[in-house]
Amino acid sequence: MFTGIVEELGTIAEVTDQGDAIRLTVEASTVLEGTVLGDSISVNGCCLTVSALDEGRWTADLMQETLDKTSLRGAAPGDRVNLERAVTVDKRLGGHIVQGHVDGVGEIVSRSPSEHWDVVEISLPIHLSRYLVDKGSITVDGVSLTLVEVHDASFTVSLIPETLARTTLGSRRVGDLVNLEADVIAKHVEKLLGGYLPTSTPTANDEEE
Repeated sequence: MFTGIVEELGTIAEVTDQGDAIRLTVEASTVLEGTVLGDSISVNGCCLTVSALDEGRWTADLMQETLDKTSLRGAAPGDRVNLERAVTVDKRLGGHIVQGHVDGVGEIVSRSPSEHWDVVEISLPIHLSRYLVDKGSITVDGVSLTLVEVHDASFTVSLIPETLARTTLGSRRVGDLVNLEADVIAKHVEKLLGGYLPTSTPTANDEEE
C-alpha cells in the first residue's frame, strides 16, 4: 500500500523487451534506502516488485497485463518517473490509501497555468466516473490529488508549486498519458451496497421487445 506522496523522481535507465513482458531498470537513490529484493515500489502509480538491485538502480519485471493497463507500456530510457516505497505502519498517511493498482489511463486535456498553481484537466475512462466526487481523492501517476471538478468524461485538479517541482506532473503536456487509480474505499462501498440495491427484472413488455 502507498500514500500517493512521491518520494523522489527516478530515471528509467533500461527497458528490455521480452516479447510478452519487459524488464524495467530505474535509477534512484531515496527509494533504495532499506529496500531488499521482493519489496514493492510504486512507479507512476503502478506497484512493481523489486527483482534485482544494483548500485543506484533497481529492476522490475512487467507482465503483459501491466503493459496493457498502464502507461508504462510506452516507457523509454531517460523518462522521469514518480517513485514511492510501500508505506509502513509507523508512517503518517500523508495522502490517501493508494494500492498501486491502476484502474485506467487518462490523457492530459488542458493546462491552465496561474501565478501560483496549474489547473489541469484529464480525460477519464467512463467506468471510473462513478467513483469520483468533487473534493474527493484521485491518484494520478502515483500522486495523491484532490479533485476540483468531476465531469462525465474528465476531471480537473489544481497542482501546487510543490507538486509541480517534485513530480512528473510539472512537465506533463497536453496529450500525455497518465495512470489513474480511484479511491478504493468508494469501490468497496459500491460492492457492499450492491447487495441492498433493487435489481430490475424484465417485464412482459420488455420480453416482447
